[in-house]
Amino acid sequence: MPNRPIRLAVRGIILQQDRLLLVNAWPPSKDGTQSELWCAPGGGVEKGHSLPDNLARELMEECGLFVDIGAPCLVNEFHNPDSGFHQVEVFFRCKMTNEQPSEWHDPERIVNRRQWFTRAEVQDLHIKPDSLRSLPWQDGMTYDALERLTK
Repeated sequence: MPNRPIRLAVRGIILQQDRLLLVNAWPPSKDGTQSELWCAPGGGVEKGHSLPDNLARELMEECGLFVDIGAPCLVNEFHNPDSGFHQVEVFFRCKMTNEQPSEWHDPERIVNRRQWFTRAEVQDLHIKPDSLRSLPWQDGMTYDALERLTK
């Protein structure tokens, strides 16, 4: 197993009209099959910038959104023991400060779908981390223990 550094990422919990914004950031496989795994928008942290500044950049790139970034609400980590990949994610509560653009494309083409989901709809999704089924609608801070990477 390669000795790889732990990757740090930030993600935003954004509720609007009691709907949660989620993205699909996995390209179709070689056979054209699209992953059905959804997650909160965000991405990798660039050194020399604060976690909130990184999240603001990621949300603009991935979703075309300007946000006010609030308090952290979740630390999640996952890994792939076969490849040595290990990621720690810090989730922040965010509020949109602009309208979501009707026409928008991720310039890096990482996010291929974005959608607002009700709490009931989230229950039936293939979603990671699992705590996204309830956390956005609760107060407080939580930690999701290390789990194996899934797609």
